[in-house]
Amino acid sequence: MSFALLAAGISTFALLYSTQALLPAISGDLGVTPGQASWTVSAATGALALAVLPLSALSERFGRRTLMTASLSIAAVVALLTPFAPNLGWLIALRAVQGAALAGVPASAMAYLAEEIRAKALVGAIGLFVAGNSIGGMSGRIVTGWVAQAWGWRAALAAVGVLAVVCAVVFRLLVPPARHFTSRPVGPRDLARTVKGHLADPLLRRLYAIGALFMTVFGAVYTVIGYRLIDEPFNLPQGIVGSIFLVYLVGTASSAAAGRLVGRLGRRGALYLAVGTTTFGLLLSLTASLVAVLLGLVLITAGFFAGHAVASSSVSRTATTGRAQASALYQSAYYLGSSAGGTLGAVAFHAAGWEGTVVLGLAAMVGAAGITLYATRKALVQRRALVAAR
Repeated sequence: MSFALLAAGISTFALLYSTQALLPAISGDLGVTPGQASWTVSAATGALALAVLPLSALSERFGRRTLMTASLSIAAVVALLTPFAPNLGWLIALRAVQGAALAGVPASAMAYLAEEIRAKALVGAIGLFVAGNSIGGMSGRIVTGWVAQAWGWRAALAAVGVLAVVCAVVFRLLVPPARHFTSRPVGPRDLARTVKGHLADPLLRRLYAIGALFMTVFGAVYTVIGYRLIDEPFNLPQGIVGSIFLVYLVGTASSAAAGRLVGRLGRRGALYLAVGTTTFGLLLSLTASLVAVLLGLVLITAGFFAGHAVASSSVSRTATTGRAQASALYQSAYYLGSSAGGTLGAVAFHAAGWEGTVVLGLAAMVGAAGITLYATRKALVQRRALVAAR
């Protein structure tokens, strides 16, 4: 199960963000602005955000394993077509189809783990799945960066397509049959009722918002960092810029350690630490020193993945019914945050440089800190009321 979901996570993130490290090359080759090129990322994440909820309903009927297999297979086939896109419009359209296909993995994976793994191990298991996402995001960007430097961005997308095919085959061969899944067809009315119930839960709403805000920062930073590093004062080549994504290894470690963080600090304490780490990384990245910028990226990545692992595992633990839909709503908010962050980050960079992107990220972290602080104060009020009642 671990190896299968690792392969699914690698394929999902490698494909979903396959154009992110290539944006400067796409801009130069197709003659488009950073904001226009960023839609090759935002279209994929936005389509995933819209498709994840209806696909979660399909997973209730046909099974998590079946849906994840179909999603990875379709996305891999589309990945083999994207290098032949004749213009930006076609590239964006294919990326949107790819994102919608990939939605089946996040729509099913967390519910699959919640059903098949003991509650005590759930945070760690989801942390490992998120770690697989970070490995995929890192490897996809590194591969595309170096391949693009040698043979162009179209060859780079083809290389990621081959990786996706391999991951889809590995997943299908290794993923074990579900032992605790029971088919429960979900009609439109049932789906709407379940979604309404989840959105009525204040805790779930806060977790959805936190996931979206963390991903806004991450989407903004990694969409435009390539433009900053190939420009003055750094002037790095495309291959080196792609290798910058090695910092994703930090995300692998921090997401896998999320369970221990929650055990020591509590859920809200872990979120405060994640917000603080991300914020400090954003501020550090403002300097003109390459070492400081890289350290800032390390901190942003560590904080983001820790916050995401804590929030997403809390969703699975909070929802006692309709877990697939609860996780799907989180994924929708999460990837809408990615789309918004990618596009707004590129617009802010075009208008005000890296400082504009950092301001956007800081605003998102202020929002996440405010939500967590509100939850902390509410918990303290409830605790005092219980003490007074005794």
